[in-house]
Amino acid sequence: MDRIALFDLDGTLLDSAPDIHSALDRLMAAHGRPGFSREEVRRMIGDGVPVLVQRACAARNLVNSPELVAEFLKDYEAHAADETRPFAGIPEALAALKAAGWRLAVCTNKPEKAARIILDNQKLSPLLEQVGGGDSFPVRKPHPGHPLGILARMGAEASRAVLIGDHHNDTRAAKAAGIAAVFAAWGYGTAEMAEGAPVASAPDELPDVLAGLGIG
Repeated sequence: MDRIALFDLDGTLLDSAPDIHSALDRLMAAHGRPGFSREEVRRMIGDGVPVLVQRACAARNLVNSPELVAEFLKDYEAHAADETRPFAGIPEALAALKAAGWRLAVCTNKPEKAARIILDNQKLSPLLEQVGGGDSFPVRKPHPGHPLGILARMGAEASRAVLIGDHHNDTRAAKAAGIAAVFAAWGYGTAEMAEGAPVASAPDELPDVLAGLGIG
């Protein structure tokens, strides 16, 4: 039976904070507000674009609106791959997992279009069977319907899957869906977000950590 590895994107496969940071700063500047530090931006990432913009607006006393979300997204999509790169060791880890028989997919709260732009740019798309974004289903992580929706597309079972991510949205979505979880400690989340899941300290540990899950 197939083994499925679902990966979060921002903070797990990709160091996307530089381009998200730049787009947020441009949005704030356009509305007369100061920008952010990189650490502020990292703490805002993980819950999708609407929540990202909401948090940014709240931090700068700017009234949030759907129009601001659309403004951010249009600008971000045009620059989503300017500085975003895979974390060191990610391409090699994905290739190793695929060679070991794992089927790979992305489960991200980032909009699907933006996710595909970056994955294509970084030549990771050929390794992946599916990309499920935050707007691909009626729900997004931590709702279990998000990873389960991707598995349904793949004709796969939750008992044969693992969700790898750097945020409590990933560990909680996995638990609720009956999917194994692995916490990506190199990402943007804090150690507490592992919430008891096995931890991979670096991408090159992923093949061994996943092999130890007993999915077999």
